[in-house]
Amino acid sequence: MDQASVRNLAEAGRALPGPWLPRIAGDVNDYQVKVARFEDAFDWHSHDNEDEAFLVVDGRIAIDFRDGTCELGQNDFLVVPRTVEHRPRAVGGPAIVVMFEPNTTMNTGSAVTERTLTQLEKLD
Repeated sequence: MDQASVRNLAEAGRALPGPWLPRIAGDVNDYQVKVARFEDAFDWHSHDNEDEAFLVVDGRIAIDFRDGTCELGQNDFLVVPRTVEHRPRAVGGPAIVVMFEPNTTMNTGSAVTERTLTQLEKLD
């Protein structure tokens, strides 16, 4: 095992250049493991063809749905099914979140906003 591939994702998330700028921590077959720092609220969006998985590694987040909210704390995990409109947001300060998504998943799903990222960088 190559020790250079071992990453502390909480530290990597805190070192990101800003909120809502996910980086690729690793590729697993046709999926990517992404780490991001959440602050305030992101854009409402849905993913037409992909489920989206969230794992909170530090802090607290909420995933708002049109019919309610789900709050997650450290080590909590949630899968948002495809086509379900949602809005992630941090609760009580920044949070570090790992997302598991197909490598074709856009961060804003089918919505195009000023936060849409077309190319993600890998962690250094």
